[in-house]
Amino acid sequence: MNGMAGKRVGVLMGGISSEREISLKSGRAMLEALLARDVAAFGIDLNEDWVGQLRETDMDVAVIALHGRWGEDGCVQGLLEILQIPYTGSGVMASALCMHKRLCKAILEKAGIKTPVDILIMEDGPIRYPVIVKPVAEGSSVGLHMLERADDWRALSIDDAGEWMAEMPVKGVEVAVSVLNGKALPPVEVSPKSGVYDFDAKYTHGATDYFCPARLPAETLRLCMQRAEQSVIVSECLGAPRVDMIVADGGEPVVLEVNTVPGMTETSLLPKAARAAGIDFPDLCLHMLNAARLDAPKLNVVGAAP
Repeated sequence: MNGMAGKRVGVLMGGISSEREISLKSGRAMLEALLARDVAAFGIDLNEDWVGQLRETDMDVAVIALHGRWGEDGCVQGLLEILQIPYTGSGVMASALCMHKRLCKAILEKAGIKTPVDILIMEDGPIRYPVIVKPVAEGSSVGLHMLERADDWRALSIDDAGEWMAEMPVKGVEVAVSVLNGKALPPVEVSPKSGVYDFDAKYTHGATDYFCPARLPAETLRLCMQRAEQSVIVSECLGAPRVDMIVADGGEPVVLEVNTVPGMTETSLLPKAARAAGIDFPDLCLHMLNAARLDAPKLNVVGAAP
């Protein structure tokens, strides 16, 4: 199963985004798992000199365990392509698209995939309440808020409303469907005890209950999996993206977003789904590694890694 025999595999983690600590947890877990499968892997904690660090490692393949800006938005993917280092997951365009929630939403809607209703944000806040607000380009539910009234918006002290988006809340069962190499894994039902699956609910142990497969009729589960696979196709994602959605009344999935580099921590949803499909964590990491983009074009770039 290890198609990377003899190759040096660098696990990129850390970074400088707001999700650095989560990335370190994901990266360390993946590194340990790959070593358990006899992969010649080593960790790279990216700090400020990314180009220098990547050039010095002499790696054959990069495993991207970076979350948030500069790691999940196409930046590091573009850098790796310039340095001619194959990498896991989605390419530059898909990564940039899915990181920008507003653009991704437009692509999904054009393909006929239902998403939450947009709420206009004026200078003094959203035009109606209650509303879900979140940054246009962040991940891991960073900055996600449920606002009940105008005072809640003012309490956020937002300087640039243009960097935020607002949506009408969707009532229903929250579900995450991971898609491994094009095939949907069992949907995971997410039931945060606070009622909102924000950053704390996602990464605080015991703050959220999970059910896999989700407690939904078999027909609805199949529909969620189909919708996730369709979302991945239209956004041109690769590897193991995760599609978050809410199943509203009537069983219709409403897609919230597509995550190109899902978390790989002890509370993360992708490993839960893989385990339900009979894939343990080390084998999941190996599946992701074996699907790395090894056919990157060879560019004649001055200073590029040989």
